[in-house]
Amino acid sequence: MTNNDVLRRVRYIFNFNDRTMIEIFGLADTQVTRADVSCWLKKNDDEDYKSLNDLQLACFLNGLIVKKRGKREGVQPKSEKTLNNNKIFMKLKIALSLKAEAVLDLLILANFQMSKHELSAFFRKPDHKHYRVCKDQILRNFLQGIQLKYRKEKPSTPEAKPKIMKTKEKSPYQWKK
Repeated sequence: MTNNDVLRRVRYIFNFNDRTMIEIFGLADTQVTRADVSCWLKKNDDEDYKSLNDLQLACFLNGLIVKKRGKREGVQPKSEKTLNNNKIFMKLKIALSLKAEAVLDLLILANFQMSKHELSAFFRKPDHKHYRVCKDQILRNFLQGIQLKYRKEKPSTPEAKPKIMKTKEKSPYQWKK
């Protein structure tokens, strides 16, 4: 997954507008413009598309942690210059205050199952013997689970809304006498 994909998905999941996105970057002491945010959210084939680098995404995720959990006492953590899926996964987990069981539940929502031991391997230090690299599929399923839990979908089409039948109409599913 690209950094832009992660940014787009997080924005969609929490329904952030441009002002909120700029505010989140600001919480990590990073100043961005509305034009920057707009270019990062464009599709890859758009001519105004700009690639989001690791430092910028780390700033956004750190700002998301501050927005969701509040400022940490003492010195604020510095944004990493390089990110991988493991670090992104960890930052999202911290921002949402998720324990291992909650993460596993989110993965199950996205029809992806793993054990608690497999999950803990993603959050270990890279030099640990049980460390495991988080692949795109796992991060994508985690984001999908977050979306299914936190995104409040409203039916927008008449077909999606439940049909309420009037009492005098017969249902086509009723038994014939």
